[in-house]
Amino acid sequence: MSTDALPAESETPKPAGAPVLEVRNVTKSFGALSVLRGIDLTLHQGEVLGLVGDNGAGKSTLVKILCGFHRPNGGEILLDGEPVSFSSVESARSHGIETVYQDLALIPQLSVFQNLFLGHEITRLGPLRLLDKGEMRKLARQYLDDINVHVPSIDAEAIDLSGGQRQAIAVARAVRAANKILLLDEPLAAMGARESRLIIDLVKDLATSGRVSIIVIDHNYAHLFELCDRLNVMQGGRITLDQQVHETSIEQLTELMVSSYRRSLEQASAGA
Repeated sequence: MSTDALPAESETPKPAGAPVLEVRNVTKSFGALSVLRGIDLTLHQGEVLGLVGDNGAGKSTLVKILCGFHRPNGGEILLDGEPVSFSSVESARSHGIETVYQDLALIPQLSVFQNLFLGHEITRLGPLRLLDKGEMRKLARQYLDDINVHVPSIDAEAIDLSGGQRQAIAVARAVRAANKILLLDEPLAAMGARESRLIIDLVKDLATSGRVSIIVIDHNYAHLFELCDRLNVMQGGRITLDQQVHETSIEQLTELMVSSYRRSLEQASAGA
């Protein structure tokens, strides 16, 4: 639980748009281990929702279900009010859902524009289908400018970028492919203040533009209070709190999590 930075002053909350995602009573077990025990979650159009919880609460498992990596044992998922079932990551992507993890999926030896178009390369018409690098360079520059991502050069190799710049390219690539929901699993892990600021500003710009709805997992409460419109606390595989950011505080959230941790220790001691 990190609170090593203070959030910006509270802003007027955005009015909630229509639900773009609804998770209803979703469960997931791995053998005898029950990880999700009836998750109910709603994400509104243009909203940034923060997921908070201790390690083992089920946050990453939920994200992996939403991105199609895992299939739930029970419950249902609705997009724009329609039930959906994801058989794979590609299935979720076809519905406009993209994920960015803390361990970046960039290829260090490829350039910025090549990483941006990785898996979605543009080719010239003709029998050999050669890569149209000129068109990809032009579109990459236009797109990064459009979402205010700044790098030294679109021809620079990813290995030569800072951690914040590499994460920004990963987010930019996901947003370019996503047209509905962006899932960010610890996007600021192991970053310094300056690099974190780059990603925070990018996510806030994306949210303001209404391009996508966003779910963020981050153990740093200050980041979540600056980024998010609403928070869901996960404990023991369930959502135990659903609250607007402007209705609570870092201190209240910290006390809630500490109290929960103490109860868990007491229960473990009693059962020993």
